[in-house]
Amino acid sequence: MISPDMTLRARLTLGFLAIAVLLVIPLGIALSSLREVQTMTQELQSADFTASLELARAVRALESVREKEKVFPIFADSEATPPFLAALDSLTRSADSLGALGREEPSRELRQTADTLRAALTRLRTAVAAVDTAAIDSITVEWTQPAIQRAESILTGTGQALEGKSRSIARSASDVARYAFGLAQWALSLAILISAGVAILITRSISRPVRELQRGMQAVADGDFSRELNISPQREDEFGRLAGSYKVMARQLADLDKLKAEFVSVASHELKTPINVILGYLQLLDESVYGPLTDRQREVVATLGSQGQSLARLVQQLLDISRFEAGGGRLDVRDITLSHFITELETAFHVLSMQRGVSFHIMGAQDLPGVVRWDPDRMSEVLGNLLSNAFKFTERGGSVELEVTRVGENVRMIVRDTGAGIPPSQLQHVFLKFYQADNQSAASLKGTGLGLAIAKEIVEAHGGQITVDSTPGVGTTFSLDLPIHSTGRRLHIQIPELGRREVAR
Repeated sequence: MISPDMTLRARLTLGFLAIAVLLVIPLGIALSSLREVQTMTQELQSADFTASLELARAVRALESVREKEKVFPIFADSEATPPFLAALDSLTRSADSLGALGREEPSRELRQTADTLRAALTRLRTAVAAVDTAAIDSITVEWTQPAIQRAESILTGTGQALEGKSRSIARSASDVARYAFGLAQWALSLAILISAGVAILITRSISRPVRELQRGMQAVADGDFSRELNISPQREDEFGRLAGSYKVMARQLADLDKLKAEFVSVASHELKTPINVILGYLQLLDESVYGPLTDRQREVVATLGSQGQSLARLVQQLLDISRFEAGGGRLDVRDITLSHFITELETAFHVLSMQRGVSFHIMGAQDLPGVVRWDPDRMSEVLGNLLSNAFKFTERGGSVELEVTRVGENVRMIVRDTGAGIPPSQLQHVFLKFYQADNQSAASLKGTGLGLAIAKEIVEAHGGQITVDSTPGVGTTFSLDLPIHSTGRRLHIQIPELGRREVAR
């Protein structure tokens, strides 16, 4: 049994050993059956096969005796006797060999036949010498032929017995081999199934904690440091140690994230007071409260006031971001009526269009969904930033448009202006933080470079995407594609070092 407290190395070692043992079992069964077949084959080869050879020799010897017996009464002289006796000696040797191989009964019968024929030979020689035809016939009928027939019968029965035994051994060997093959197949199939189960068990015992760690690390990457792993740090294996390290890491990152947010919030809040004081005194100087200013001094005061306003807007955006991250950085997605959302935008920017002398139109398609699931505050922030930029970079007499259409399961919102435009080489940078494009001279107010970066984060957190296309001197077009029903993920806006010059419109 694989315990969750076992180390990964021990778990793998035990699993591989179990699989190896399971695969060796069918091999052992097959080898055992093969040894049994080999024993049967050796038995057949060592005893029965040799006995068959000796039986064949005995048959040939008996056939030789029969041939010599037929002609002996005709050639009963000294020249006929040695071949007959040699045939009898060969029959006797075969009988002795069969006896040595455990065939006692045929061996004894063949020896008796040989002894009977030797005795008959002596009588035949006497009868032939006396030319006693009746005695010769009597010896042949009563002695030699019955003895030879009896020997033939014994050899035939012995041969049949050997053949039957050989066939039985061969059949048994075949049955053993067939049984061994079936048993080995069954054992191999069972071993493969059990091995697969062991492999799956090991894989699941490893893959589940790995997937859990992966989900936890993904949550940390998304800024969710409160994600708890479904792995006990008390486990005594590698995953338990990793779970403990993950818990410590997440806690430290959460503390650092909280410390950063608090620092940005405190620092930004503390900066507001001196900045407001500076702007107030600059306004008093500009109004000649402390005495008249020269033209050169007024230029300096105007420059300081412009830079102070930019710094004040940057501090305000940093405060907004810190407040958002303090709330967990999650989108508050809920059902909103799209037509009301668009109407509120139109109302909000109608006054600005009149002040700037820029025409403003909203065009909505007929097939728009009635209800969408977004974070209304965050999407108002995104579209407000895009429309504000459009008005900021569009001169009096120009136009700003917001076109809303449906594309499949998405809502597409396009913001167009006839403003200064952005150089093509800088389009790829507009969504980076703190970037100031070369078109800032055409803006009514200087930007901080955080607006588009934040807008991109909000759109992507909704599961959408934002793109930009621009032609200098013609205008800029921002296109947003948002799912109608957004699930919303955690929004994590990282604030880079303030000294860096990255990109924003």
